[in-house]
Amino acid sequence: MKEVPPIRDRKKIAQIVQLLKSGPNGARNACYFVLGVNTALRIGDVLNLTLADVLDSAGQIKALITLKEEKTGKTHTVPINPAVHKALKEYLKVRSAERGPMLPNSPLLLSNKGLKPITRQRAHQIIAEAGRTVGLPDLGTHSLRKTFGYHMYQKSGRNVGMIQKMLNHSQSGTTLRYIGVEREEIDDRCNDLNLT
Repeated sequence: MKEVPPIRDRKKIAQIVQLLKSGPNGARNACYFVLGVNTALRIGDVLNLTLADVLDSAGQIKALITLKEEKTGKTHTVPINPAVHKALKEYLKVRSAERGPMLPNSPLLLSNKGLKPITRQRAHQIIAEAGRTVGLPDLGTHSLRKTFGYHMYQKSGRNVGMIQKMLNHSQSGTTLRYIGVEREEIDDRCNDLNLT
């Protein structure tokens, strides 16, 4: 399987969101992307979200998503930040208008084929196509989680321990390789050396 990078340039993230919004199933695809880059959830966990995971009993967007991780079986809680809240609000408005009543246990991110979530394959196609369009040809679904890790690492003052915990990694070296920082820092140091 090919290694996929994080999206390091925030302008590219904004371009992808706008691109996804303007295409078919735009609100859904933008919501999926925004969830991915803002929550550190794995693709399987994003695709398995139900309406009950993001809406309270009054139909309002929750402050937190709490779920059992598909890969680890551990309970994981992530905040719904303003970007995710906005994307959910826009998508749920469209979803309600197009698909009718929203039952709590139905999938959040519906495919075009009934009440099923979009598939991993379709999710990958959406991200890969958007990446190619904005000049990032190696993007995949895992790029979203890596993007979260990379930007959170930068924002946290390079607190690798915090990011390691957020991504549920057992070693800090794994985290640095995962978010592409190790390679980036080596390249920066080599460029800075400039011995001639």
